[in-house]
Amino acid sequence: MQYSNLGHSGVKVSRVCLGTMTWGTQNTQADADAQLAYALEQGVNFFDTAELYSVPPTAESYGATERIIGNWLHRHPALRQNMVLATKIAGSGLPYIREGTGISPQSIVSAIDDSLTRLQTDYIDLYQLHWPNRVSPHFGKHGVGQIGFSDINAQQQTDDMLAILQTLQHCVDAGKIRYCGLSNETPWGISQYLKLSQQYNLPKMVSIQNEFGPLHTKDWPYLIEQCVHEDIAYLPWSPLAGGALSGKYLGGARPQGSRWSMLQRNGLFRDTPESNKAIAAFVELANSHNLSPAALALSWVNQVDGVTSTIIGATSMAQLQQNIAAFSVALTPEQMADMALFLRQYPAPF
Repeated sequence: MQYSNLGHSGVKVSRVCLGTMTWGTQNTQADADAQLAYALEQGVNFFDTAELYSVPPTAESYGATERIIGNWLHRHPALRQNMVLATKIAGSGLPYIREGTGISPQSIVSAIDDSLTRLQTDYIDLYQLHWPNRVSPHFGKHGVGQIGFSDINAQQQTDDMLAILQTLQHCVDAGKIRYCGLSNETPWGISQYLKLSQQYNLPKMVSIQNEFGPLHTKDWPYLIEQCVHEDIAYLPWSPLAGGALSGKYLGGARPQGSRWSMLQRNGLFRDTPESNKAIAAFVELANSHNLSPAALALSWVNQVDGVTSTIIGATSMAQLQQNIAAFSVALTPEQMADMALFLRQYPAPF
């Protein structure tokens, strides 16, 4: 296993980050126990969850994943020191989470305490803001003109960010969290947090996790360039486009128990005629190089300049083993050239 710096934190994290959002709906406690054991054996030390999980999010599944991890930590307390544990506070929009309110000083304090209780740990290594208080161009909302920017009150958003940072500082001082990060943010959002951190001597964000993979490259080059030069770890999520790049959903297939067989909060926004064409071409490309589509996608994401650690997920041990193994694949110049051609042919399929 290879490791990278988590931004400017000084913490070393594995190039593989095990995402856990299926634990509690698609996966049981026993499944999670087995995945944690295997990942640690392979040198994975970075684990990502959120208060929102498991997914698809429901009032009944809220907090389930953190509780599963907490149950495991309760039985393996000595292994906590070997883990970089990340979780996230949910933003607005879900009535069963703090009545649908956004991220505020009050919500941060209560959310951290609740996550610590569920996780059965004294501290969180990386505490992330799951999505901004404003609407951002993520979850299929990145098409030109799909959302508006001019109607946003930038000063109010900035004031909110300052209050958030001040509260995070109190939580760092209290020893409840070590570092802070962003999720589903933009260059403007990153810049505001950086300016406020410097101006008021408050915690500097060490990371951002956004969707990134062969079907979704909107963060390259501008946001990723900013991460590199500001020493912010870039953490891609959904590198396989919700599993679609495996090809298992082609032709309208919906394997029982798979994510696309379940109701999605944001809909199946990746399921478009263009993306299905791109996925079919990608599967053919992978096969031509004697690679599985997952191995080609994950190995390609891993070698993108600026990527720190890629968040993977698996609903079976076989998937987990294959996904982790993909990070030992070094793509040849020919394979990289074919990937570059694929990206030119299918630049924004959803």
